[in-house]
Amino acid sequence: MLPDKKGHFGNFGGKFVPETLMSALGELEKEYSLAKKDKKFKAQFAYYLKDYAGRPTPLYFARRLSELLGMRIYLKREDLLHTGAHKLNNTLGQILLALRMKKKRIIAETGAGQHGVATATVAALFGLECDVYMGTEDIERQRINVFRVKLLGARVIPVKSGSRTLKDATTEAIRDWVTNVNTTHYIIGSVVGPHPYPMMVRDFQAVIGREARQQILAREKRLPDYLVACVGGGSNAIGLFHAFFKDKKVKFIGVEAAGFGLASGKHAATLVKGGVGVLHGTKSALLEDKFGQINTAHSIAAGLDYPGVGPEHAYYKKIGRADYAAVDDKQALEGFGLLSETEGIIPALEPAHAIYYLKKLKAKTKKNSLVILCLSGRGDKDIHLISEKLKL
Repeated sequence: MLPDKKGHFGNFGGKFVPETLMSALGELEKEYSLAKKDKKFKAQFAYYLKDYAGRPTPLYFARRLSELLGMRIYLKREDLLHTGAHKLNNTLGQILLALRMKKKRIIAETGAGQHGVATATVAALFGLECDVYMGTEDIERQRINVFRVKLLGARVIPVKSGSRTLKDATTEAIRDWVTNVNTTHYIIGSVVGPHPYPMMVRDFQAVIGREARQQILAREKRLPDYLVACVGGGSNAIGLFHAFFKDKKVKFIGVEAAGFGLASGKHAATLVKGGVGVLHGTKSALLEDKFGQINTAHSIAAGLDYPGVGPEHAYYKKIGRADYAAVDDKQALEGFGLLSETEGIIPALEPAHAIYYLKKLKAKTKKNSLVILCLSGRGDKDIHLISEKLKL
């Protein structure tokens, strides 16, 4: 399955980086190619996913939510994974690669803080130095995760430039990597960046879909009608979608952040409203103005607040394999409350966008349509922000 040897998903993907990084990307690509065939590496990765991270995660039938919406809704419970989100799947895989390459230091970018926590977690597990870049805007709204990163022994490096969010944290992490490429491995948190990152992160996250496929067949004796997941960079969504790619009757729906509304210009709906360009080393859909300058994205969910998206998602949209929709901040808050009050599960604001979208999907589906939604993270990190918004 795609990408091709140069990292292209159709017209998207590739490597658009300074010459300084080409050798590091080549080293990473070679090491990952060898690791995929290495029984010891695969066994080690499987061990940590099971005994450390807590896989497989449950596929939970959301009875009350299903009754309310007239669908059979299953939640893939990535919120129950160690650290509270799907991000650990990827960081475990990449830290094992870093050890193979004898790197002594790890860097990462983070928006919602979950990738920062997951990276700091694996760095602590294996005793490596770790620096996490985070925009000051996100540091303020994700204070709990900032504290968790520090508790794990990593440094949080504030980024004060630009929008002071995920885009700018990623830019600074890349600058660090260029300077320290011989000793440092950059653990990118989503299916973005130059090849081989979109492919590699997808492969590490594909455990979500493989498990969900087996679980739904065991429970329902058939495949789902719909897969639904939120999309920022897009790793949890690709992780769910990948195992079902050839099952053409299974419809994929990615839910982006409409922020203050699509007409406001203050959103992060890259696939719904964006164009095509290059950002952070890859060609994909992105938000840009008429002069080709990157627009500032906005979402109440820090993990969706990014003006680009993984190239595989752009490819899925172009070939019609997936549909993409957008949910605004107010609707995401409603989705947050909906799951909390019907199922006793407090979601992160990122998947709350996908939860709200189920209300829109209801009008398009037959009664008892079978839906799997990726509950990519839990809501602990967002509680103080929610309490301010809802004035509870």
